[in-house]
Amino acid sequence: CEGGAIVAIGRDLPSHRFQAERTIDAAGQYVLPGGIDVHTHLDMPFGGTTSTDDFETGTIAAAFGGTTCLVDFAIQYRGQTMRHALDEWMKKASGKAVTDYSFHMIVTDLPDAELADMDTMVRDEGVTSFKLFMAYPGVFMVDDATIFRALRRTGENGGVVCMHAENGGVIDLLVQEALRQGQKAPKYHALTRPPRAEGEATGRAIALAEMAGVPIYIVHLSSADALQKVREARDMGLPAYAETCPQYLFLSYDNYEEPGFAGAKYVMSPPLREKWHQDVLWKGLAKNDLQVISTDHCPFCMSEQKELGKDDFSKIPNGAPGVETRLTLVHNGGVRTGRISLNRFVELCSTTPAKMF
Repeated sequence: CEGGAIVAIGRDLPSHRFQAERTIDAAGQYVLPGGIDVHTHLDMPFGGTTSTDDFETGTIAAAFGGTTCLVDFAIQYRGQTMRHALDEWMKKASGKAVTDYSFHMIVTDLPDAELADMDTMVRDEGVTSFKLFMAYPGVFMVDDATIFRALRRTGENGGVVCMHAENGGVIDLLVQEALRQGQKAPKYHALTRPPRAEGEATGRAIALAEMAGVPIYIVHLSSADALQKVREARDMGLPAYAETCPQYLFLSYDNYEEPGFAGAKYVMSPPLREKWHQDVLWKGLAKNDLQVISTDHCPFCMSEQKELGKDDFSKIPNGAPGVETRLTLVHNGGVRTGRISLNRFVELCSTTPAKMF
């Protein structure tokens, strides 16, 4: 290794070419690149509280788990510029992070005057990706015209749009209906966010990207319904990409049925699905229908934060941890079981995330 990069791999490397300061005996071990987690939410305000990991504790956890680089999300709130949002999140990370980090830009407000900010982010700031939401009406959700405008701009500046694909309007109606009927337990978070709402939004997002003539990246894909839309697009030769997360590979709707309020631990969006979706997602990873495994790491404490929704599932902060356990889980559940090869494991957790962003 020279200057932080691997410059040669082999046996008995000639000493006249390489003057190694340190030699590591890696016999019986794997030499792997550091993991790259391209979906974390550290120190993020959400639902009247803030995710419990800041950039110090979150990156320490990542490092212990073998992840050496995070891509977090700076949030441009309505009325703010992207420059202001990036400055705010740089302050959160500066002097705290112990790993490398970068940012996607969450866009919630995109008048014509702000389009040039997207160019500046890509050209000057190293922010090559923009996340837009089809969910969370009144908070993050934007309309199709805004999404289309952002997609077309990435065609000019070389960035990529990352899409949270769930039909927010329909989900909001289902949530309000459930609450009126007294259905307030954590499991109703999942029952009001059906897989079809994710599949519909994923298909719509891909269609908008196709019309704009640009690539698209679907974040935290959780269901067979959504994966089918990505697979169909890729079979047509469209540049549609997607990630999934360990929670969707190892946990299921059954966890929401745990006694009492325990199901709140698993309230995230999209929610956990019925167990059969897991096998479909693993096959998608093996066949490159899915390209990346990230975490959507966004932890909240049960006693002080999740319990904000004790009497109303819609007030439970959405999110769960994962940045420390991703590589261990995927190796144990994927490589050791023969679902994916060791090389594919590296592609999903490090190589492709690096290329994508």
